[in-house]
Amino acid sequence: MKTKKIWANFSVQDLNRTTQFYKQLGFKQNGESDQLTSFFFGDDNFIIHFFLKDVLEPGMKGQIIDTKAGNEIIFTLAADSKEAVDDWEKEVQQAGGTIVSRPEEFGKGYYGFVFADPDGHRFNVFHM
Repeated sequence: MKTKKIWANFSVQDLNRTTQFYKQLGFKQNGESDQLTSFFFGDDNFIIHFFLKDVLEPGMKGQIIDTKAGNEIIFTLAADSKEAVDDWEKEVQQAGGTIVSRPEEFGKGYYGFVFADPDGHRFNVFHM
């Protein structure tokens, strides 16, 4: 099977809050409507759409996980250096994100932390 493109769809409660959070972190917006806000991630322009939960859930044909109570998926954002990881932690806090784990070493040559956006979607910021 061959696919042309892959992207992610997340549910959120507040489009404006989500838009402001990712803009403050410096992500380039892909578009927005009254149902979603969308951003590019990384050099390959991976797209994550953030849909209002009431819009996305019917299309999922089932309940969407409560991200405050459990984990759904974690995306890893590559950082250029340990200092960049530390800077990301500060920027995430200033933008209103939650630091799940502080920056730390993960074995030889690995350094990073985990954060959650305002809706509980988790990301690693990682340098190796």
